[in-house]
Amino acid sequence: MSATPTDRRTQALALLEWLEPGAPERVAENLDGFHGDATEILLGFAFTDVVAREGIPLKAREMLTIAMLAAMGTAPGQLEFHMRAALNTGVTREEIVEIVLQVAVYAGIPASMNAITAAKSAFTSV
Repeated sequence: MSATPTDRRTQALALLEWLEPGAPERVAENLDGFHGDATEILLGFAFTDVVAREGIPLKAREMLTIAMLAAMGTAPGQLEFHMRAALNTGVTREEIVEIVLQVAVYAGIPASMNAITAAKSAFTSV
């Protein structure tokens, strides 16, 4: 199976590019290297079917994503990516700090400490 461009894939990669310039090439290469349909299926669902919906502004979605990934504590690469993406949507560093502090209350100190590590890295790369 090959990575045949579809509208869904194209839309997903366009949103990913808006969130972090240069990311689509890295992500698609990784997913396509796993399976030719992985980019369309995974990113199509995540970014075209859900994230691109109009019900919640993208800035708010990124703030929610940071909180959920930080609370999970199992996806440091995605957490750091979404912190950078959030900054690109207008979320401030101060708002990210407040999210990370709130994570400590509801998900625990270890999850918050991991999120602090991701935030420090995200803040230095933008």
